[in-house]
Amino acid sequence: MLVGVPKEIKNHEYRVGLTPASVRELCLHGHNVIVQRNAGAEIGLSDDQYVAAGAVMVDTASEIFKRADMIVKVKEPQPVECAMLREGQILYTYLHLAPDPEQTAALVRSGAVCIAYETVTGPGGGLPLLAPMSEVAGRMSIQAGAAHLEKSKGGSGLLLGGVPGVAPAHVVIIGAGVVGTNALQMAVGVGARVTVIDKSVERLRQLDLVYGNRIVTLYSNAQAIEDSVLSADLVIGGVLIPGAAAPKLVTRAMVSNMKPGSVLVDVAIDQGGCFETSHATTHEHPTFVVDRTVHYCVANMPGAVARTSTIALNNATIGHALALADLGWRGALKANPHLKNGLNICLGKVCCAPVARDLGYDYVPADALLD
Repeated sequence: MLVGVPKEIKNHEYRVGLTPASVRELCLHGHNVIVQRNAGAEIGLSDDQYVAAGAVMVDTASEIFKRADMIVKVKEPQPVECAMLREGQILYTYLHLAPDPEQTAALVRSGAVCIAYETVTGPGGGLPLLAPMSEVAGRMSIQAGAAHLEKSKGGSGLLLGGVPGVAPAHVVIIGAGVVGTNALQMAVGVGARVTVIDKSVERLRQLDLVYGNRIVTLYSNAQAIEDSVLSADLVIGGVLIPGAAAPKLVTRAMVSNMKPGSVLVDVAIDQGGCFETSHATTHEHPTFVVDRTVHYCVANMPGAVARTSTIALNNATIGHALALADLGWRGALKANPHLKNGLNICLGKVCCAPVARDLGYDYVPADALLD
């Protein structure tokens, strides 16, 4: 199979779909790989390294989309990229379709076979291709929140961990999944006062066993969220419903009553955000203010630490990339029900039930397209 890796074009996105090490694995399996020049240059992955691994460098993304049987990316295709996809071509990347009707319509029109990292499941449960970026984003959320609590960035002027004689900031983490757990680890590490909210009592019990009286755990309901948000200095939104739009758990009314200079970091923004006042931002313009509350809603947070993120992502995605290349998409999906869960759009049909429901498409099960 001919595998193509275009350079990412989303704002301040420096990650790359395949590292030289991943290219080498594909070549060892007998496949050919073409990579756009300078695709990894910003994170120290040179064209020479790709060539040494077996890739052929090409000048333009259009050549890659025209020639490749499978496109491997990191972020969702931008409109110009959607227009270059063709029927039957495999697209293997993050998609986050539920809050993005324009992208969904473009991919349906393309006829491409679109496999989303974020809905591929794992044998032990969970979302193993989403997990590494959730780990990065969860840890980054505390860094970003701490920075934007600084007065010069619009915050209230608090140091997250305080100092002797001065109380630390109150961090509220909504969602105790991968994002929330990694945010919790960082927040506790810097000495913040931390409240974690989740609807799973079992998950809260696990965190209590690890962190004890260093954190407060609360069962998720509207009252607990409101009470916590109104006393918070920093709120991390880490809620996920696989494939579906995130629920709006923090309302506009809550935001309007928060302490001036408080910070909201919406890690769920890829799925539409879990704060009612959220809208996606970029690394170039990462924040906006609503009712004196700073909102950080960057839709590709891990792109800021692109080298770490690229390597972590490739560790998770290369196995399925090899299967798709070795067996073709039908063979790979038949062989692995977890990879089959990643099929979101295929030959003009929507194969992810939450996306079909949220955006009003007919749902076509993947099995119907595998014969």
